[in-house]
Amino acid sequence: MATDDDLTRKNTRKTVLQLVGVVVTMGALAWASVPFYDWFCRVTGFGGVTGVAQGDSDVILDQTIKVRFDGSLERNMAWSFKPMQREMEVRIGETGLAFYEAYNPTDRPIAGQASYNVTPYEAGGFFEKIECFCFTEQVLQPGERVEMPVTFFVNPEIVDDRDAKYTHTITLSYTFYEIDLPEQQATLADGAETGRTVN
Repeated sequence: MATDDDLTRKNTRKTVLQLVGVVVTMGALAWASVPFYDWFCRVTGFGGVTGVAQGDSDVILDQTIKVRFDGSLERNMAWSFKPMQREMEVRIGETGLAFYEAYNPTDRPIAGQASYNVTPYEAGGFFEKIECFCFTEQVLQPGERVEMPVTFFVNPEIVDDRDAKYTHTITLSYTFYEIDLPEQQATLADGAETGRTVN
């Protein structure tokens, strides 16, 4: 016959196992939420995330749309960075080519990566990039100035979307932030600072 102490221990063990189960489940959901959210944004364009296309659009409409370009830097990023054109008008489905300029005024190499989004958010899923400097990290040597291209089109399906079809202007925004130099670049920079030649 079970005593009161046995029942108390059994209930305590059950409660502890339930709490451990809740903690494990919450941890798993938190871990999975980041990749799931990223996937969701890429598929739906939610939050202004753009699409990536393998090539030009097969359909070009007579309808045009204005694309504006914006560039900014994270607070501690030492580069200067700006679009080389403020806006352009393209036909929906037509491939556009825009350039951004980045300059490293410092005396050291700096690596950067660009984050980006599109506004209005509902247009994000229809803004397709073919090639973009934002796909890879960028390294600028001291005093180096570069022009960085982005090739894109606005997917013709935008004209059939319930919300996005009323979009007349899309703004493509980039923010550059500093990242660690790639190992080879860091080794070269260390060699230059010490006056050694690095092979």
